[in-house]
Amino acid sequence: MTLGATPSQDLGGRLNYQKLLQMSPVHHPLMATALESVVRGAKVLRDRFQTTLHIETKGLANFVTEADFGSEREIVKPIRDCYPAHAIISEESHSDRADAKDLWIIDPLDGTSNFMHGIPHFAISVAYYRDGQAELGIVTNPIRDDWYVAVRGQGAWHNGVRQRVDAVDRIDAAMIACGFYYDRDRMMQATLDTIGDFFRNNIHGMRRYGAAALDLCNVGCGQYGLFFEYKLHPWDYAAGQLFLAEAGGQTTDCNGLPLPLDQSSSICATNGHLHRQSLEIIEPHWKRLCEG
Repeated sequence: MTLGATPSQDLGGRLNYQKLLQMSPVHHPLMATALESVVRGAKVLRDRFQTTLHIETKGLANFVTEADFGSEREIVKPIRDCYPAHAIISEESHSDRADAKDLWIIDPLDGTSNFMHGIPHFAISVAYYRDGQAELGIVTNPIRDDWYVAVRGQGAWHNGVRQRVDAVDRIDAAMIACGFYYDRDRMMQATLDTIGDFFRNNIHGMRRYGAAALDLCNVGCGQYGLFFEYKLHPWDYAAGQLFLAEAGGQTTDCNGLPLPLDQSSSICATNGHLHRQSLEIIEPHWKRLCEG
């Protein structure tokens, strides 16, 4: 039996974390806590999906709902109970130091706009870092019961099946994905210009689904050759970049540098074979954007 099956009716008809732990193909001392956290958050999102929501605005087209907060509370509780000294960075309510020895980075609802509009493409992302190095990452789409799990040195697994990046090594043979930050001015124009350049390089197509954590996992599963976005936060990519690395891919910022954990960043995530070619297209637009 593999992750993604549904033999248990616990927690809203989906797998409970003990069952997930038994079926997990990877192992880590903190796996039980991580799985319990994600399962608890997933139940909140399933219960609130396609219901009337209280919505707050954090900025232009940047929303937060009671489901975001509820999911975050449920995710954080087992971590705080089991590891009270661990630091937590989470999108809505927790901002501990990113250089902590033991650090959890959490997105309780990646794809809030999709969630609000009844689109079943959103995720929970939970990652554990020790001494600045990713050790454990879990991303799940709680509506589709898709589980993406990675442990450093043990591979990337989707519903119990080990994943590898696509072997494509030419831009003109790739399907790619992108994200749009909330900025509707120069950053959006830079993104559109970059997409145009990719199409002029004869990519197979472009997809934009609105949940970066899932996009990174999709690169790891070989569905996209690359994903880019000109602004993301650590909770958007903390788990996904480990999944992609364990699947054989590569993730940097748009200058080709490592992604930070203490601030927002641009991102270029590829199967590794396309990284240099991708940066040659992405980086000029990024530099012009930064120069103002």
